[in-house]
Amino acid sequence: MAKRFFDLVLTIPGFLLILPFLLFLSLLVRLFHGSPVLFAQFRPGLNATPFRMLKFRSMTNARDADGNLLPDNERLTSFGRFLRSTSLDEFPSLLNVLKGDMSLVGPRPLLMEYLPLYSPEQNRRHEVKPGMTGWAQVNGRNAISWEEKFRLDAWYVNHQSLWLDVQILAMTVQHVFLRKGINHNATESMPFFTGPVDVDVYKSKIR
Repeated sequence: MAKRFFDLVLTIPGFLLILPFLLFLSLLVRLFHGSPVLFAQFRPGLNATPFRMLKFRSMTNARDADGNLLPDNERLTSFGRFLRSTSLDEFPSLLNVLKGDMSLVGPRPLLMEYLPLYSPEQNRRHEVKPGMTGWAQVNGRNAISWEEKFRLDAWYVNHQSLWLDVQILAMTVQHVFLRKGINHNATESMPFFTGPVDVDVYKSKIR
C-alpha cells in the first residue's frame, strides 16, 4: 500500500507537469513514424498476469515487397534512436503506473514468450509489479547479460523498500542524462532471451 501511495504521489503531479511535452512528442512521433502514436504490447505483470504496456513508437511500419515487416534495425528511425537513448519512449508507461499495472520502480516487464524459459530464481521477478526503471537498469541496463540482469532483479525482490526505490529513481535520472547502458554490444536492443545458461535446464523447460 505504501509503495502504491508513493507511486501516485510522484506520478500524478509529474504526469500533469509534463503533459504538454508529451503532446508535443506525440505530434513528432506521428510525423516521423505515422499512426498509431503509441506502441502497445502485452507484457507479464505481477504474478505474470498480462497487461498492455504503452510506449511511444520508435519504428515505422515499413514492409518488404511481400508485405512482411522489415527487420527492426531497418524500421528504427533516427528519431526513434533518440527516443530510446533518452528513454523518452518510456513516458507513456506512466499511464500504466496510474492504472496500477506497473510501479515506478521494479523489474522491467519483458516479453510474454519468455515466461516458459525462466528458471525458478529468474521467475521471482514477477513477485512484484514491473517498473519503469529498476535495479538492473541502473546497474548496466542493456549493457549486461540476461543472467546478470535477472540476478539483479532477484536482488531487488529480496531487498525492496521505499528508500531503495528513491535511490533507484535518483540513479535513473543520472543515467538518462549520461545515456549509460543504452545498447547491448552496440546493437539497438538486447538479443532475444533463449533460456538459462544451463542448457539442460533450458531443454527441460521447453519440452
